[in-house]
Amino acid sequence: MTTRVIEVDPERFDRWMAGFAERHGLYDAIEEITPGGVVVSACAADGSTVVATPFTFDPLGVVLVRRGGYAVGLARAGAFTDSKVGTRHVQSRTAAGGWSQQRFARRRGKQADELVDAVVAHARRVLLGGDESPRAADGIPRGLVVGGDRALVREVLAAGALRALSGAATRELYDLPDPRRDVLETALRRGRAVRIELDEAAVS
Repeated sequence: MTTRVIEVDPERFDRWMAGFAERHGLYDAIEEITPGGVVVSACAADGSTVVATPFTFDPLGVVLVRRGGYAVGLARAGAFTDSKVGTRHVQSRTAAGGWSQQRFARRRGKQADELVDAVVAHARRVLLGGDESPRAADGIPRGLVVGGDRALVREVLAAGALRALSGAATRELYDLPDPRRDVLETALRRGRAVRIELDEAAVS
């Protein structure tokens, strides 16, 4: 059997499982309570299996960073209550050599550092409330959806200003394109989705 990964909106999960039963027969299921919700493991009459992992953290933070831009958002009950989307130029790599390449690398590194600093500042304000109106403990995201450039995301989340997020559960979506408003909305939808690992039995 080949495993497929499917993302299903939480509101549609029960209906999806009903369809699974229609296609593969009655199933036995085991439920495991986790911080992110109830994980369902099911095995149908024909041998097909499902492992469904939710990500029900609320509030939920979203941090997307690429060399062309960034997007940060805070969501409650599946909708953004605050967000920031922007662009910031970081030059691409060059094939030039010698001193020119070294100067270019320094400039590119400086631009990347400035991007990280900017995203950290926005994330601190949007997700933690900043210095003027810090969020209470129950207002700090318990889960994070991250995407973009892995190294840049890692740098952002490692910043001391965001240490309050260090214990948050993380769902990674590194296949997302450059951050824009619509991409931020997509990240929230996919971040909240029940992630289903489906192994379907071969039809004889």
